[in-house]
Amino acid sequence: MAAVAEEVYSTPTLSFSAKLANYVQLAKPRLSFLVVFSAVISFLLATTGAIDWLALITLIFGGFLVTASANGFNQIIERDLDKLMTRTANRPMPTGRLTVNEAFWVCLVMGIAGIGMLTTLNLLSAALGIVALVSYAFVYTPLKQKTSFSVFVGAIPGAIPPMLGWVAVSNALDYQAWVLFGIQFIWQFPHFWAIAWVLDDDYKKAGFHMLPSKGGRDRSSAFQTVFYTLVLIPVSLLPVQIGMAGMGMAAVALVCGILFFIQSLYLFKTCSIKAAQQLMFGSFIYLPIVQLAILIDKL
Repeated sequence: MAAVAEEVYSTPTLSFSAKLANYVQLAKPRLSFLVVFSAVISFLLATTGAIDWLALITLIFGGFLVTASANGFNQIIERDLDKLMTRTANRPMPTGRLTVNEAFWVCLVMGIAGIGMLTTLNLLSAALGIVALVSYAFVYTPLKQKTSFSVFVGAIPGAIPPMLGWVAVSNALDYQAWVLFGIQFIWQFPHFWAIAWVLDDDYKKAGFHMLPSKGGRDRSSAFQTVFYTLVLIPVSLLPVQIGMAGMGMAAVALVCGILFFIQSLYLFKTCSIKAAQQLMFGSFIYLPIVQLAILIDKL
């Protein structure tokens, strides 16, 4: 308690707008909105007939709050480690702009509010929200210092949003929901590893094991990245196989998949940070294009 009290009293007094800015930073809004995007696409895919706008708005705000809560709890747990890394040293927790108590209550309120909103859709949606929040903040986060297997664990909550969007409409874990989950699940491996390759030096300061090989930036890590980008090609075509989309979507997914695969081959050939950066930006482009292609093909 004394340590907490000392932290509280040592925190400078900030204006309301400054406090709000720190709460926003704690929530990682850009990441949260990207997560919600895939849920919205799946919601629209599952919708037949008129769009239930109230349910869609509830999904957006509920999903955003759950994701923001998970991001915040992640920062609370890693606050001392964030001090060690250049990219995270200026976050509200390491700098003392927010105390542990403040951040905890904000994250708790966001999490409860988000789960509450998802509950109004259906209980299965709320259950998926709880699984995503708990597995990301309290399983994936502590594993990052222990094993590179953490990326596999983190890919599970990371792939729940498209499943959540489908379930918000259907109230069932249909095979379509699992296909949408599978695409985002496999995509996360080259996505995460490209980021980890670029930030490997920074991650090492905090003792994070993010690349799949113990050697870090080596051909083994690059080969596994190539493997998952290759696997992503047939997985991305599953919507066509199950009748969710047609040949237009297949063409888009195939072209994007091949280009993404070529980028991973370049990483394998050069093992360079430049190649990893290109793969990272490619991953940001790949997923929304493929997801939008499924939706447009439905329309």
